[in-house]
Amino acid sequence: MKLKITSIGNSSGIILPKELLARLRLEKGDELYALETPDGIRLSAFDPELAAQMEVAEAVMRKRRTLLHKLAQ
Repeated sequence: MKLKITSIGNSSGIILPKELLARLRLEKGDELYALETPDGIRLSAFDPELAAQMEVAEAVMRKRRTLLHKLAQ
């Protein structure tokens, strides 16, 4: 899909077609992440920093399942 860079005030930006927003499951006001890859830049609705934090949290929850269960009571 070809996107055109346009002027937005004193900045530049791209307009995302409705079809692309639907495929990314994004709406106006959502955040979009530009990730640098060996093949170039990838746009994603996925936050890699949050994913890394969630992996750590899930590991702690698995390891301390009994303690967390007791705290929840």
